[in-house]
Amino acid sequence: MNKINILNKKISYKYNLYDEYIAGIQLLGTEIKSIRQYKVSITESYCQIKNEELYIINMHISEYKFGTYLNHEPKRERKLLLQKKELLRLKRKLKNTGMTIIPYKLFLNKKGFAKLQIFLAKGKKIYDKRKFIQEKEFKRNIY
Repeated sequence: MNKINILNKKISYKYNLYDEYIAGIQLLGTEIKSIRQYKVSITESYCQIKNEELYIINMHISEYKFGTYLNHEPKRERKLLLQKKELLRLKRKLKNTGMTIIPYKLFLNKKGFAKLQIFLAKGKKIYDKRKFIQEKEFKRNIY
């Protein structure tokens, strides 16, 4: 089975990352086929708790080329599957101001199920971003 890793590379630049969670995704049949063809974008997506459940919003999964009238909507809200105690822990930590849930990596596990690595994060200020760039350039110049 091929390794599918779809990353959101801008995360470490825009956010300070705190807690990591691995969540399953509730998908339709044509969505998993599009994921296996790497036709997914998670760069503009975020997660939100609605009705005691976690959803990923604005994740783009392109329509399956050979799908018929049963094809899916590309940017529909998809339910994320977490254990209840993890969801309660997330909900409690989200009460802190400025905290958000950001998807970092979409991958397939050994059984072929789509999983999403999400982080509890807080947005960086402009001066933090400048400091990040300076450290990166310093490391590059050393080597």
